[in-house]
Amino acid sequence: MTAQEPAPHPTDPCWEPPRTIRPGQDRIRVAELLATGTNGGAQEHVFNIVSRLDRSRYDVSVVSLSPGSAVRKLERTGVPVCVIDRDDDDDAVAELTAHLIATRAQVIHNHMYRAEVVGTRAALAVAATGRPRPLVIATVHSSRIRPHEDRELMRALTPQMDHLIAVSQAIVGKIAEEGRVGAPVTLIHNGVDLERYSQQEACCTLGEEYGMEPGSPIVGVVGRLESEKGHPTLIDAWPLVLAEVPTAYLLVVGEGSRLESLQAQARDLGVDRRIVFTGRRDDVPAVTAALDVAVLPSYREAQGLTILEAMALSRPVVASNVGGIPEMVEDGVTGLLVPPHQPAALAAAIVRLLTDHPFADVLARAGHDLVHRRFCVEAMVHAIEALYDDARVPGARRATTA
Repeated sequence: MTAQEPAPHPTDPCWEPPRTIRPGQDRIRVAELLATGTNGGAQEHVFNIVSRLDRSRYDVSVVSLSPGSAVRKLERTGVPVCVIDRDDDDDAVAELTAHLIATRAQVIHNHMYRAEVVGTRAALAVAATGRPRPLVIATVHSSRIRPHEDRELMRALTPQMDHLIAVSQAIVGKIAEEGRVGAPVTLIHNGVDLERYSQQEACCTLGEEYGMEPGSPIVGVVGRLESEKGHPTLIDAWPLVLAEVPTAYLLVVGEGSRLESLQAQARDLGVDRRIVFTGRRDDVPAVTAALDVAVLPSYREAQGLTILEAMALSRPVVASNVGGIPEMVEDGVTGLLVPPHQPAALAAAIVRLLTDHPFADVLARAGHDLVHRRFCVEAMVHAIEALYDDARVPGARRATTA
């Protein structure tokens, strides 16, 4: 901040005064544990944490239970990153236990199901050696309905955890439905890097890269190409969109196991020339900024970070009315909600935003303002830091705030 810039207002939830460590007080040693090193919402969440934690107060490192592009991205933050690539959980627990002992970790923050299992077991193994057990925190990122045996294991392990973080009210409900009791739960929504998204210029080369006619409307979806993300419904909707807006293109951004089946579906419907599968892009904010409409047609969704990012970029959005999405998108106010698995409803919402530009602009502005009020990444990180601070109080548990 320069001398000419005004100080943020002290009631701004995205700002708080600098905090200092008392003389002789060490930094809290935090290990972030990822179940997989591939790209996704949980990995972006961890990236936002480690790149914004107050380094004067926290000494953070990352462990991933598989390699991948997210690991490489995390390495670029300068934090120590290691990969424990073991298929057998017992082997992974043994290696992670040794890592926690070597780094003298005081907090282990687990992200996704396998990390909850391996991380919690490793923390207990550390305690079994007579050393202090790290504070065990887990963020529940997924709305996936786990098999019965997985739910039984989570019910058994949860009392050994010190805190659960839910990324949406829908996930708070899921935790309760699964019978996970014995650890307090706090609702902390995923946040958006407003500095990164508010000043983002749109990618100006998409037309040239993918052979799209200049001036064509672009609808886009960003996400893993997996069954729960709803891409089949969006592709089924695309002929209906083209019947009303024949110049439109659909940009499908991401990679995953469903790529070939989605490409075949587009060919079978005769719309493959108007659908572009980009694969993985390293400039997702710039691509999102170039969209006329952003879509998230998921069949289930814990929160839906990509749609928040589109709203931060003042893009009008259409999303499925599932999971945590309605906590961000109010139908007709900050975006349009449609039932999942319904191509006609999805197409109608997309067409409305492509053809009614004043209405689309109103929704886009309202969505932008909502993200700035409620979903900044700084507020998310401050809330998580408060949980890490419990490592200074052995045995402490925070009251449930969800």
